[in-house]
Amino acid sequence: MSDRELPGQPGLARPTRILLTLAAAGGACWTVWAGRSLLGPLVLAAALIIIALPARGPLDRRGAPRWVGTLAVVAIAWGILVVLGLLVLVALGQFGRILATYAGQLAESAETLESFFQRLGFNTVSMDEISGAIQPAALLTTVFNAGTQLLGLGTAVFFVFAYVMFLGMDAARWQNPPAELAKASGRRLHAFNQFTAGTNRYFLVNSIFGLIVAVIDGLALWLLGVPGPFVWAVLAFVTNYIPNIGFVLGVVPPVVLAVAVGGWGLGLLVLAIYCIVNVTLQVLVQPRFVGETVRLSVTLTFASVVLWTTLLGAVGSLLAVPLTLFARFLIIGGDPGARFAQWISGDDGPEEPKGPSQPG
Repeated sequence: MSDRELPGQPGLARPTRILLTLAAAGGACWTVWAGRSLLGPLVLAAALIIIALPARGPLDRRGAPRWVGTLAVVAIAWGILVVLGLLVLVALGQFGRILATYAGQLAESAETLESFFQRLGFNTVSMDEISGAIQPAALLTTVFNAGTQLLGLGTAVFFVFAYVMFLGMDAARWQNPPAELAKASGRRLHAFNQFTAGTNRYFLVNSIFGLIVAVIDGLALWLLGVPGPFVWAVLAFVTNYIPNIGFVLGVVPPVVLAVAVGGWGLGLLVLAIYCIVNVTLQVLVQPRFVGETVRLSVTLTFASVVLWTTLLGAVGSLLAVPLTLFARFLIIGGDPGARFAQWISGDDGPEEPKGPSQPG
């Protein structure tokens, strides 16, 4: 057999395999994009179940009926969804009032910014597009569209609640696979347990640090007199789940508003506070808590944000890391021959199962 042929597949050369793999990946991406209105709610529901699943452990250990654990998981997931939805709705309402109140100042700031960059030699057409992006109407449309994707996900919110209920029921069965399956697929089950545990820890750490960042940013904006500190605190919390570019998305609106109401001095002060707080916590401290669990390279993390945002919209950007972890599990999880693929993705030292894995 030629060294360019695949083992067990005579005549099929490696270039052909690469082309087939790329074609399959492209087809999978197109399928996800085409079905994003249905997959978006399912992905969000799965994330909520993974977050709520640890609440089942204490109940099971106390001998509670399985339906009690299922009810607790579903109730917690529903509660998280409702609370987040209410926060976003309140923030969007306050944001609309802010734009209505400070529309004139924002328009003046956009004109000032356009003039400043034109003096630096930037193209007039390009600057028209940039200044138009921070006009009140454009800002309101952008935020409203993002909020619609998060809450509606292109379908009725009913589907999210339904998916949560069904996945919550199935989670009990997934935690207790048959003994013969655990023995035959111990490595794969171990990889799945690592995925769920890592995803849960990722959400926990991001939520804690996001809350800390949101409180500090909100208090700072309130003390400085920037309108809508609650809105920007919610935005800082939500964008904390978006790797790499979340900070930029969270800092631009309050800085623009600070410039509009207090001039460039206030805007630069807000920017400095955000940089000190967010960079210190999100760049220097937070990765120490989540890095060993996620095990994704910086390049792959950034690329995952771009990919999943393109495929699933706002939900994809918020769940980019968990979705990438799941994709890595499906492709190379439990495969001892995929060590190079694991390493290049950022996983430097996978743990090996000590015996037949029992989820839980």
